[in-house]
Amino acid sequence: MITFLFRALLYIVSAGLGLIAADLALDGFQIEWSKWWGFVICILIFTLLQSILSPWITKIADRYAPVLLGGIGIVSTLIALIIVVLLPIGGLRIVDAAGWILGSVIVWVVTALGSVLLPMIFLKRRVAEKRARRA
Repeated sequence: MITFLFRALLYIVSAGLGLIAADLALDGFQIEWSKWWGFVICILIFTLLQSILSPWITKIADRYAPVLLGGIGIVSTLIALIIVVLLPIGGLRIVDAAGWILGSVIVWVVTALGSVLLPMIFLKRRVAEKRARRA
């Protein structure tokens, strides 16, 4: 259970980093910092949607369009972004085509990298702490 919660927390952090990276890189991808609570809710909903959409879209693509399997991550990111932006909670706006297309790619890349690199960073610290306790 602890491992599941740890992985979920890391995925939430990497999703937040991905959204912030897209905000910093693109004019058409805008985090509404005045509604910071809305942005936090956006991160949580985005993460939940990604967890649900990715396996579902993979299953559909595998059955009907196997050639699309390589782009599942970007497609599920785009769909999750569309849903989050349409929700009336505020916190995130995407106003142009570049924001939608490049924003999806940036969020996907940063989230994927974060999902791989963040556990390595925390596990490295944990191993170092265990070694220090033994010494």
